[in-house]
Amino acid sequence: MRRGDLDDLAAFAAVARARSFTRAAAELSLSPSALSHAMRSLEARLGVRLLARTTRSVAPTAAGERLLRSLDPALAEVARGLSALADWRGAPSGAVRLTTFGYAARTVLAPALPSFLREHADISVEVIVEDRLVDLVTGGFDAGIRLGETVDKDMVAVRVGPALRTLVVGTPDYFATRPLPAAPADLEGHNCINYRLLGGGGLLPWEFEHNGRDVRFRPGGQLIVNDELLAAAAVRAGAGLGYMLEHDVADEIADGRLIQVLDPWCPTFPGCHLYYPSRHVTPALRALIDKLRWTPVGTS
Repeated sequence: MRRGDLDDLAAFAAVARARSFTRAAAELSLSPSALSHAMRSLEARLGVRLLARTTRSVAPTAAGERLLRSLDPALAEVARGLSALADWRGAPSGAVRLTTFGYAARTVLAPALPSFLREHADISVEVIVEDRLVDLVTGGFDAGIRLGETVDKDMVAVRVGPALRTLVVGTPDYFATRPLPAAPADLEGHNCINYRLLGGGGLLPWEFEHNGRDVRFRPGGQLIVNDELLAAAAVRAGAGLGYMLEHDVADEIADGRLIQVLDPWCPTFPGCHLYYPSRHVTPALRALIDKLRWTPVGTS
């Protein structure tokens, strides 16, 4: 095998999985033009076209698909061998790339990352915050942090936060001229602050459950936003009702700045989980998992 062939084959696998030179280049810390040149050189050496390119997309050819199927287990074995060297180095090192959403970034990562990075000077962490779900492999991520109920069943999931509740709240001024809703159907007469999901573009439904009955409510209202901080500010200013995580409003409910309604209809649900494909865990990712792993209060 020529010097550099293994690097080029690994780069091909990254492009074929991501179906994008831009995403694969970011994963490999290369420029898209350098990666494209490397792929053309590899195809020239092998004498076969591996990637079908258009102005908007890239995809493996039939020959490329066959090569990718052969490469995946081989590259995974190489990665496992490199990971095993951590036992000889004595300390984990490398980069970890995470995808997550705003709440997990604030409550799971922000409190833990500063001390983690101090404890592991040879580990770097990149965090991409967005509400849409992304494919870890094609997106070039080592792991993700999402609500447990949204994690695919074929992923390994580790709990990194407590169970959560989403509450319906409004200010005393808002309720001064409006009745308190007693059931989800009563929300029809209220001005609700809607949140538009960035990924799919749809509106976030308000989900309720009581005595085994599930209700998905599509709220109406004057304001639709795609920023959770703007939505929260509008609720706190009395513009309408909000559907907000208990963690974010507990203090304001306790001191009377916000009024909670529909409490019996707001059950707990699985909290944040870190998830990753089962095929491979680098020492750096393992160290981060150990740091973030959630332990219930009162247990050891």
